[in-house]
Amino acid sequence: MAETQRAQEFRRLRTPRSAAVAGIVFAVLFAASLVLLRTALPADPFDETPWVSSGETRIKTALLLAPFAGIAFLWFIGVIRDRLGDLEDRFFATVFLGSGLLFLAMGFVSMGVAGGVLAIARHSGSSANDIVYFGREIMLQINHVYALRMAAVFMISLGTIWLRTGLMPRWLVVTTYLLALALLVIVDFSLWSTLAFPAWVLLISVYILVTGRRTRAADRSFRSAPVSWRRSRR
Repeated sequence: MAETQRAQEFRRLRTPRSAAVAGIVFAVLFAASLVLLRTALPADPFDETPWVSSGETRIKTALLLAPFAGIAFLWFIGVIRDRLGDLEDRFFATVFLGSGLLFLAMGFVSMGVAGGVLAIARHSGSSANDIVYFGREIMLQINHVYALRMAAVFMISLGTIWLRTGLMPRWLVVTTYLLALALLVIVDFSLWSTLAFPAWVLLISVYILVTGRRTRAADRSFRSAPVSWRRSRR
């Protein structure tokens, strides 16, 4: 009786179906913020043109999108962990979760530096050019070197989990490894190499969303079938 009453008072939390869209939201918002921020910066770090004032709108828009991209990425991590369930290994899960959180933290720090550069350039003018250049290089180093390396570790650990558990098809695991190794060894980071990570998250999210719908449809058809047919299937 007590167990029945407790079951009525407390219900097991279940991942909302809409959570699978979080990876798609992250991919779109993160890619948009990267493109806006990168196109606002000149190719030459010591360019004398007033690039901060000319790209102020794009930088502000990128800074506005970045926090929402980070929130969506946390939801994406939650979706991945929910899909793993009891198959999650402590070692690989620690590396997977730690690298994902480090990537997210470095991305926020990079955007914070970009906001500081924008504020200094707007209020100090040309008298703070050295500080603006310094802040720009810090932002690019954090984003293109350290954060992207953590993204590669995130992908490798997750690909290893999928390979050992068999939760994802082999072609998707191989694609994950190839993209992760490319992010690890590439020295000259361009905008296109940086966009490889959100493109990968988009691919994974679409796959999870499509296969999740198929699984739910199969479950509904199985439950609606006659009892005799369900027994024969078992």
